[in-house]
Amino acid sequence: MHAKPTPSSAHLHAHHRGDAKHTHVSVGRSQGALALALSLTLAFAVIEVLTGFLSHSLALISDAGHMVTDAAALGLALLAQLIAKRPPSARHSFGFGRAEALAAFVNALAMLAVVGWIVFEAVHRFSAPQQVQGGTVFVVAFIGLAINLLVAWLLSRDQESMNTRAALVHVMGDILGSIAAIAAGAVIYFTGWMPIDPLLSLFVSMLILKSTVGILRDSYHALMEGVPHQIDYLQVGADLAAVPGVLSVHDLHVWDMSPGQPALIGHLRIGNLRDWPQVLATVKEMLLTRHGIDHVTLQPESHD
Repeated sequence: MHAKPTPSSAHLHAHHRGDAKHTHVSVGRSQGALALALSLTLAFAVIEVLTGFLSHSLALISDAGHMVTDAAALGLALLAQLIAKRPPSARHSFGFGRAEALAAFVNALAMLAVVGWIVFEAVHRFSAPQQVQGGTVFVVAFIGLAINLLVAWLLSRDQESMNTRAALVHVMGDILGSIAAIAAGAVIYFTGWMPIDPLLSLFVSMLILKSTVGILRDSYHALMEGVPHQIDYLQVGADLAAVPGVLSVHDLHVWDMSPGQPALIGHLRIGNLRDWPQVLATVKEMLLTRHGIDHVTLQPESHD
């Protein structure tokens, strides 16, 4: 008598005909764009940090601070996408797709810290203004704007990834920071009015804060296994209960295994267990066509 073979991790994760079409692995996302964006941002961040302190411009320093955090955000985004490509294992049966949501959450927290520092420094400079070299600020900020626009264009080509969108928020903040620094440099150079520097820094910080809170909310929702925003949980339950042969639905859960990959588990009470194959086929087709849910695990229960 032959012993049963021990199942391997690859065998347990395999999908057969009729199973969900997802792969548990994030594919089709280019790391080349992130790597190039990271190199450009990090190189100019060093230049802008030094120039910002030498010119005593808070607008330029805030823009430099954004670019430093952008480099960290892009590095996290690149690392998360590499981790997300790893296949499922015996200890991580869903794979590593949620690493993207985790990196987006960390990026958003870092951006909140930067905004807090800029606001604190701007308020301080209203009472103790510093002399700013307007011409230097204008030139460096203009170069920074060009680089940020290029980086934003590279990142905008991948909008399916929550993590890339979080990194893009950082870069959009940098674009606003560069524009504010250009304006501040021009005003100071032609008029000598120093308060424009902290004033524009505060304005840009408030704009960045709005986008950052949105990314923080979305990534937190994903990490807490919340129902995907595009799915109506109550409607899913109603549609399941309306399938012929289904008497009731309970213990229903819907969540994202990784961004863009919704999953569903639940219990269905049916009139006759012999009808289960047909009921299941109808349910799976309905969930995919109406709600975009491909990964479905349901347990049938007899009505008695």
